[in-house]
Amino acid sequence: MTKPPLSTIGYEGKTVEEFLDQLDAAGVALLIDVRAVAASRRPGFSKTALAGALRERGIDYLHLRPLGTPKAGRDAARKGRIAEMRAIYEEQLETPEAALAMETAFAAAGERHAALLCFEADAACCHRAMVAERLVARAGFEVRNL
Repeated sequence: MTKPPLSTIGYEGKTVEEFLDQLDAAGVALLIDVRAVAASRRPGFSKTALAGALRERGIDYLHLRPLGTPKAGRDAARKGRIAEMRAIYEEQLETPEAALAMETAFAAAGERHAALLCFEADAACCHRAMVAERLVARAGFEVRNL
């Protein structure tokens, strides 16, 4: 059986409608939120509002907080210190909570087309790329950065 694709997506610079349309066009069935804090100053992107909007589109929502970046990592990313963010996030991924959340992400992504969500538009500057890298290494998913 062929694995479904795995996508990553950031909502930076997008309206909720643009974001949802992009998920629909890609055929995403599950959004896996990998933000430590699933709140946003951008209207519609906080956990409850986003989950409701996704549900209206027939897309499921799963928040895996332990796969979020610790505050120090988020601060480094905001300052453009991506190598520092990656080092901090590597430590986060070694925690038991993150390991369990990674298992959940692996199982969910293996069932249907999932997309990993965070804020940054460029996946290369975001920790979600590191989650995708681990999933690819484990199961050979084809990754699409939306």
